[in-house]
Amino acid sequence: MVVATETAWIIFFISIAALLALDLGVFNRKAHVIKPREALLQSATFIAAAVIFNIGVYIWMGPQAGLEFTTGYIMELMLSVDNLFVFVIVFASFCVPAEDQHKVLFYGIMGALVFRFAFIIAGVALVETFSWVLYIFGAFLIYTAIKMVLKKEEVAVEPDKNVLVRAFRKIMPVTRGYEGDRFFVRKPDATGKMVTWATPMVVVLLVVETTDIMFAVDSIPAILGITTNPFIVFSSNAFAILGLRSMYFALAHIMNAFYYLKYALAGILSFVGVKMLIADIYHIPVEISLAIIILILVVAIIASLIRNRRAGRHPAAETGKAPDGEEVQTEACPALASLQADDTSIESDRSVSKDSGKTRKGDE
Repeated sequence: MVVATETAWIIFFISIAALLALDLGVFNRKAHVIKPREALLQSATFIAAAVIFNIGVYIWMGPQAGLEFTTGYIMELMLSVDNLFVFVIVFASFCVPAEDQHKVLFYGIMGALVFRFAFIIAGVALVETFSWVLYIFGAFLIYTAIKMVLKKEEVAVEPDKNVLVRAFRKIMPVTRGYEGDRFFVRKPDATGKMVTWATPMVVVLLVVETTDIMFAVDSIPAILGITTNPFIVFSSNAFAILGLRSMYFALAHIMNAFYYLKYALAGILSFVGVKMLIADIYHIPVEISLAIIILILVVAIIASLIRNRRAGRHPAAETGKAPDGEEVQTEACPALASLQADDTSIESDRSVSKDSGKTRKGDE
């Protein structure tokens, strides 16, 4: 394994910072609804950046590292597409304004980079210290693949059951509605005192971050089945995650076109899991792994397109909520309504507490 130099890490972090600046300072300097064509252009930019970076990896770290980066990047992109299904449901459940969805995803990606870095460092250290952990990871990936195939498609967003959201709401009040694209505002509380309130945008961000953490549990062991080089693992993950936001706006309209996607993801996780379990018996070369992953992806896409053509359905019509707000089949905002209901009960509890306090003082 070729160890990345300090210079390589510096170049990597500068590249990530430059792409984040390009995203926020050029592509999305002003809040607006991102159309699919614009999102495709942005996606192409991030993919091109990943290709250029990988060329550098290939030149300075060797062909093996270059193939590992490519495999990790493609695999993370595919696994991240599963996140997009959840993002569509989250934004629909909270009725997030179309022009503000990018801001949530941008900061969500920033948080994802930090969490992924921590998970990857911990995962690599664990594998290097206890090599048998790879067998546990392999078995876990196979279990996840089976669960993915058998699980129901319905996904409910219930902020009142999210531990992170519940903990946050105990320390800060949340407004009943959105305040533009702001995460925090200064407003009077029940007593008239000016305090800092969080808006539902913060709750949506917490749900997005929680979702990414849950998906990282699958993706990190999967990439560790390809390579344990921390530089390759993190850089391939980071470049894939950076393109996730633009992928959402490019693909959210046609998510249901990829009917066989979950079977493809299950196939990839199963393959990597088996690869990890038989590593001591037979080592599958990274180029073979890359070819198998691409083959699974291509077969799933072709099979999905054939199914759609035979069924005569337009995939965009099946989407719960279009990211540009043109067609919204969801008539209510269940997650946002849940927050408002909780706020009512909280205010009621506060009023009861105040009244009981006054009663006690009167009794005295």
